[in-house]
Amino acid sequence: MVNLNILGGILEEINIHSTPVGKIWLTILFICRMLVIGVAAEDVWIDEQAEFICNTHQPGCRNVCYDLAFPISPIRYWVLQVISVSSPSLVYMGHALYRLRALEKVRQKRKALLWRELEAADVEPAVARKRIEMDMKPFYQEQLDKSPLRGSLMRTYVAHIIIRSVVEVAFMTGQYLLYGFHLLTLFKCEQDPCPNTVDCFVSRPTEKNVYMVFMQSIAVLSLFLSIMEVMHLTCIKLEVCARVH
Repeated sequence: MVNLNILGGILEEINIHSTPVGKIWLTILFICRMLVIGVAAEDVWIDEQAEFICNTHQPGCRNVCYDLAFPISPIRYWVLQVISVSSPSLVYMGHALYRLRALEKVRQKRKALLWRELEAADVEPAVARKRIEMDMKPFYQEQLDKSPLRGSLMRTYVAHIIIRSVVEVAFMTGQYLLYGFHLLTLFKCEQDPCPNTVDCFVSRPTEKNVYMVFMQSIAVLSLFLSIMEVMHLTCIKLEVCARVH
């Protein structure tokens, strides 16, 4: 779970640069995905291989049947899903931090230029500081820890939402193709080196099904929030355009 802990720290930084809908999406990611995977789901699936029992003693048969039933462990699949869905946010965060540093440089240059101008005009230091504070006030109306969401940063933000939505759909489709909507208690296997059709039994299938449905539902909710966020940003953009014209 080290990867998820590191990812959690990074996403906390991303939360600063997100819209209100984006903050909800991140909350869902933290609580309903990362926390559930780390605290509960991992314990549920820890016995998936050890307790995968087949009615044969043929060497290698149980391993082959397990590999056929679970091409990838669901818990590892969900960890991979969380990391992949979160990755586009890292690109956006990098762009936001770059813009924030650039904005801070502009503020510092402007402040230094004003100070030199006032010194050249032989203005008293106390009066100069007050003049600088008044002149710099518009520059500091924006939050110092958040870059304004507009221009190229807005395009990057929308692009990262679209990419993570596509990735979300891909993983949802992948889970359905691998496991369907639920696990069967009995899994019939005819792979070599099994001597015939072998019956294999999945441990605690009902409990595992609950988590599979839960994770798929959370993915649907996350996709819905991503769509809502794009619509929210579109409405803001249209409103700004309407004011301009």
